[in-house]
Amino acid sequence: MSKILIKELNNGILTITIDREEKYNALNIQFFTEMDEALDEIYDNNEIKSVIITGKGIKAFAAGADISEFSSFDSNKAKKLSRDGHNVLNRIESCPKPILAAINGFALGGGCELAMACHLRVASQNAVFGQPEVNLGLIPGYGGTQRLIQLIGKTKALELLLTADNIKADEALRLNLVNYVVPIEELINKSREILEKINTKAPIALGNIIQSVNSYFKDGPVGFTTEVNLFAECFDTEDFKEGVAAFAEKRKAEFKGN
Repeated sequence: MSKILIKELNNGILTITIDREEKYNALNIQFFTEMDEALDEIYDNNEIKSVIITGKGIKAFAAGADISEFSSFDSNKAKKLSRDGHNVLNRIESCPKPILAAINGFALGGGCELAMACHLRVASQNAVFGQPEVNLGLIPGYGGTQRLIQLIGKTKALELLLTADNIKADEALRLNLVNYVVPIEELINKSREILEKINTKAPIALGNIIQSVNSYFKDGPVGFTTEVNLFAECFDTEDFKEGVAAFAEKRKAEFKGN
């Protein structure tokens, strides 16, 4: 079985491309297996500073789940599929290294859920977002009912979930679903530009920011305690000492992630 994820590491940025263009890069079971393996590498490989996830071609980031795999499922198989999907997308959301979705075209259903699990989102002008699961008698199964509310608020999220309406890139930007909208030919360059800037910052501090922000949604008021603890943790790092020294010496800090 051939791989469906193309990986390329360049100057600390790992680009992962979903290579199912003929299927509009639909997310199948193999995708989640390979993505889980890729995340092992992302977490463990110190040469990887940040990640871009995108789809092959110009038509689709990922146009939903691969519905052809659902036809023989019962509720038990469906529950395992959903749990496996949640595990992988939760690992993306919790990753201490920034992960950016470069959204080229359709990001529907599972594709929209994948994009929302990433820390940042840059969309091409032809991008389209939506959670159309109710058209199949389903609901989102990879965290869509939770993350869409976090990103755009309950009222609009419920409207999109209940109507299955799609929105275009400019509306997604207005709703704060994405960070930027750019012409498709500038999509990867803009994504790299953002991550190259982030990659100059202290890696431990970046991971602690991601953990603290996630704690707001997962832990509520406890998130403030998480911030206190992670703020204090930074003071024990060599990166903090380097940052303070560089500030005093009026030079650019050289962080090493320790």
